[in-house]
Amino acid sequence: MSSTVNTSPKTFRVKSFGCQMNVYDGERMAELLAAEGMSAAGEGDDADLVVLNTCHIREKATEKVYSDIGRLRRKDGSAPLIAVAGCVAQAEGEEIMTRAPSVKVVVGPQSYHRLPEMVAEAASGKRATETDMPAEAKFAALPKRRKSAPTAFLTVQEGCDKFCTYCVVPYTRGAEISRPFADLVEEAKLLVAGGAREITLLGQNVNAWQGEDDKGRSIGLDGLARTLAADPDLKRIRYTTSHPNDMTDGLIAAHGELEKLMPFLHLPVQAGSDRVLKAMNRSHTADSYLKLLDRIRAARPDIALSGDFIVGFPGETDAEFEATLRLVDAVGYAQAFSFKYSPRPGTPAATMPDHVPAPVMDERLQRLQAALNRDQLAFNQASLGKTCQVLVERRGKHPGQWLGKSPWLQSVHFVGESEIGQMVTVKLVEAGPNSLAGQLI
Repeated sequence: MSSTVNTSPKTFRVKSFGCQMNVYDGERMAELLAAEGMSAAGEGDDADLVVLNTCHIREKATEKVYSDIGRLRRKDGSAPLIAVAGCVAQAEGEEIMTRAPSVKVVVGPQSYHRLPEMVAEAASGKRATETDMPAEAKFAALPKRRKSAPTAFLTVQEGCDKFCTYCVVPYTRGAEISRPFADLVEEAKLLVAGGAREITLLGQNVNAWQGEDDKGRSIGLDGLARTLAADPDLKRIRYTTSHPNDMTDGLIAAHGELEKLMPFLHLPVQAGSDRVLKAMNRSHTADSYLKLLDRIRAARPDIALSGDFIVGFPGETDAEFEATLRLVDAVGYAQAFSFKYSPRPGTPAATMPDHVPAPVMDERLQRLQAALNRDQLAFNQASLGKTCQVLVERRGKHPGQWLGKSPWLQSVHFVGESEIGQMVTVKLVEAGPNSLAGQLI
């Protein structure tokens, strides 16, 4: 077997896994490498450098990383220069290099601004590891944004202070930190100038963002959204992921007052049982969550709701799972994500007693997903006959077909004259579980 390439890489590929914040980080890493003169490898072409931008939120994430590493081979049989970035890198550190000697760079999510110099070290035959958490230094060191897709991500907040007992984010992303207002306004302007028509504000707890505006006034996420909405070329604003504890009166009001703030909210509840929620260290009850949704719907009656659910949390009984199903029935989610509980090393829940047997979790997940899929289809069917704006994101599979998103984050396909980045008016005429067909007006 040929050895790893040991020359300065000229081409690169960044593979991002997991959340939208990882997608943002992957884009910024690509910009860093391009600023050093490297080129992104074409589809199907070998890359001199491969960056695996990893996620650690699910069980066996680490093993999947090693599996991916083992498959990385160039056409001549040699291994590219491999860098592991992201949350698995933060959690595993130098252990990755011990288990996978072909990895030459390990860099955590708060240190990837050092990626080019670390790659240079690795190309000279050294190994480079960096898992510090200087969040502000990272953003200050990143290059200016240039060309953008019609939909763009903008990380405004990182880290988490909530310490849910099942979650590794506080350990891999660090404490909550809000990026400065002026930096975000500048980056948003650059994204719009580069072609973005929709910006999604990102954070582990994005609605915990706090800052001071250009007049020195303390503002929250609603104030930031109102400022960004003043740009006439920015047509849409979204944000994710939110925590129920940080849904302020101002942010709720913004959903009713700010036209560019899309009527879609991802607000994870995780479970319908108060005992389970307390064991998870969630700060809400099922009742307080439902009352919060009532307030949000009062402000924006057509809002589409999305959520996250964990089934089989340690000690969850049949009756407690039934409480989750009742909550789902009460809300009627337009979209939702659901997972079986998986113990993450170092989290309090991993050492809790009474872990739920896998077959029981499987059965509960199937029942929950059936209910969520039912409600998603019902939401899409209830949209039929509506006329709405669709932001065109890409071409479809068929001649003359285009794909984009409705205000409610539904995938919509239509046929007609259009172009990427255009806002078009369509009538929603067919509904499936995952997408809708539109008729161009």
